[in-house]
Amino acid sequence: MGLLKGLLMPFQIFNDLVLPVGRGLAVLCIALMVVCILIQVFFRYVLNNALPWPDEAARFLMLWMTGFIAPSAYRVGGFVAIDMFERALPRAAAAIVSLFLLGTSLLVLITAVQLGMDHSSGMSWNFKSATLWVPLDWVGGKSFKLALAWMYMSLLVGFILLTIVNIELILRSLITLTGGGSSLKPLSAEEYVGAE
Repeated sequence: MGLLKGLLMPFQIFNDLVLPVGRGLAVLCIALMVVCILIQVFFRYVLNNALPWPDEAARFLMLWMTGFIAPSAYRVGGFVAIDMFERALPRAAAAIVSLFLLGTSLLVLITAVQLGMDHSSGMSWNFKSATLWVPLDWVGGKSFKLALAWMYMSLLVGFILLTIVNIELILRSLITLTGGGSSLKPLSAEEYVGAE
């Protein structure tokens, strides 16, 4: 069990440090997304002159918000789940089923990370946004369209963080199965919603 706790510690420390930063960035993304949408509503319905960029900017921010916040939700069991079967089983059997599901999720996440890498590298940098420009001409540079690879990179970042959380959850499940669950730091959703 000491080996498992030793393996768990770096993942738990990483998630304890990185996931709050991700939550803060997710809040920033959703705030900016609301601003983009309000700008579009104002220009479309008050000035009767819709802008081309706010819709795409809001989608861009939504993807990054999802990539930043999903690992925190996954860590505390915040995703929608059907757990009637698991609750009906004895504790040890439920832990084994949970461990099997976490292992299956790890395989899916590893595949998703590989796909994310494929979409965030190589040719994807050649595809440009239709409406999002980086206005460097304001500071003496040359403006350019944003590469769509930046959108795809949000999925890569999200899946990498989800994989790290998944490994932590697998190690926590193994420690719980071997009888050391009471010594683990509890993961609660309250710490994520400002109950400090």
